[in-house]
Amino acid sequence: MVYIILGIVILIIVLIVAYVLGTYNSLVGLKNKVEEAFSTMDVYLKKRWDLIPNLVETVKGYAKHEKDTLREVIEMRNAPYDSMSNNEKIDANNKLTQGIVKIMALAESYPELKANENFKELSNQLTKIEEDIANSRKYYNGTVRIINDKVQMFPSNIIANMFGFKKQKMFEANEAERENVKVEF
Repeated sequence: MVYIILGIVILIIVLIVAYVLGTYNSLVGLKNKVEEAFSTMDVYLKKRWDLIPNLVETVKGYAKHEKDTLREVIEMRNAPYDSMSNNEKIDANNKLTQGIVKIMALAESYPELKANENFKELSNQLTKIEEDIANSRKYYNGTVRIINDKVQMFPSNIIANMFGFKKQKMFEANEAERENVKVEF
């Protein structure tokens, strides 16, 4: 009888250890997927980051009295991107998106700027990069949702807390992206 009880206790301990190890490994795998998803998105964010000075310089020639808007965008852009944390990159790019919206709105006020070939090319590059960012943001947010579920749901949240896994930040649309687009004919 003692051997049966001892066997059951050992079996329970083995099952608990197996669950902890399995959950830990699952969390590590999900954390790595989030990092990979952010790295993919980060490539496109960096491309956009590097495109902004060219766009501002092109607009600057046409919109000399719009210096405040252009200065705001350049100041946001001049932060040291490579030394930022992932959350800082997300926040900086959300602010940069608002600046880009302002620049594109400026272009609407200057027909000769909209007709400029350099501006058109930069605008096309920016459009392509924005599409890439949107696609990679979907993947990133999907992987973040999966790890956040695991970090917050019982009983895996116990293992996550024991080993220091934290809820990850989603890359969300900012206020400028949430506004309705005006379509005029």
